[in-house]
Amino acid sequence: MIEIIPAIDIIGGQCVRLSQGDYDSKKVYYRDPLEIARIYQDLGVRRLHIVDLDGAKTASPCNLAVLERIAGNTSLDIQYGGGIKTSESLRAVLQAGASRVICGSIAVLDPDSFIGWLDDYGPEHVILGADAKNGKIAINGWLESSSVGVEDIIRKFAPHGLSQVICTDISKDGMLKGPAFELYNRLQAAFPQIEITASGGISSVGDIRALDENGIRSVIVGKAIYEGAITFEQLRLCLRNE
Repeated sequence: MIEIIPAIDIIGGQCVRLSQGDYDSKKVYYRDPLEIARIYQDLGVRRLHIVDLDGAKTASPCNLAVLERIAGNTSLDIQYGGGIKTSESLRAVLQAGASRVICGSIAVLDPDSFIGWLDDYGPEHVILGADAKNGKIAINGWLESSSVGVEDIIRKFAPHGLSQVICTDISKDGMLKGPAFELYNRLQAAFPQIEITASGGISSVGDIRALDENGIRSVIVGKAIYEGAITFEQLRLCLRNE
């Protein structure tokens, strides 16, 4: 069964959601992210996806206090991304309680450092964040586009033990119109040894089931839960595989 990973996006210490990465579209859902993290844990969630949107813009993690509170008050396996561009930032995120760090911009801008992190910390702790816009990787909080293709960047790091890629189709993110099925199917078929995590556009339990049927191993769900398109009860049943 596909693993469902709820998302908590943080701006100014609060749980928010954007649409297509537009910071001006911010909507606050929980002023204390620990509240929703505990709800997820009670529903049976095992892994939590935290994105530091402030960090993504400033190139350094800004919400480690939120991470520490959630890690210290839940048993959730936390993956954390946003502004991790130095070894110091990576270590700070792990020390604050994350078990996995998500690295996107650094993999494009300084691939040798990313390869070093895979070697030093292990691929079980370092995730490639491949955020795509028109098939190319977007960097620096989705504010800039690169010339690097999604397949190209995965192919570059696969020989170095890369084991998990979170791929977000930015055009789908926060729109509640369904994920980029073709993209995820193509990536998983091309890289069967790597866990391709689908992210962006999930609008219903049906989307999750369709990804599962296509062999996708994990999916990140955010706005669909906060807007009630997927209820807590539906999430609980999915997590119990009912």
